[in-house]
Amino acid sequence: QVQLVESGGGLVQAGGSLRLSCAASGDTFSNYNMGWFRQAPGKERDLVAAIRWSGKSTYYADSVKGRFTISRDQAGNTVDLQMNSLKPEDTAIYYCAAAKYYHGNFALRTSYDAWGQGTQVTVSP
Repeated sequence: QVQLVESGGGLVQAGGSLRLSCAASGDTFSNYNMGWFRQAPGKERDLVAAIRWSGKSTYYADSVKGRFTISRDQAGNTVDLQMNSLKPEDTAIYYCAAAKYYHGNFALRTSYDAWGQGTQVTVSP
């Protein structure tokens, strides 16, 4: 099973940028579709962005389209989330997740079964 460790969260003012990174280990990284989820207090954990094992397809939630970009480095076993034009409503704990490439639709939360510990992102007004 793959292990995931996130980094890069923090506090930023509205309109600013942050870059999250997730390091994967313990299994063949290119066998996994990767996703970034977020969970705000009192809300469900939602998929923000995802990228196929090959890196050739991506998915974005409507709320982040045009502002966030997901990318992966196959050689470095990392997946990043570049977040621009941040808004206070982007405040949440952000989780990296992995799904074996054959676990169905990479844009569905239910496909993912490996999770990082999460990193806090706080956007002040």
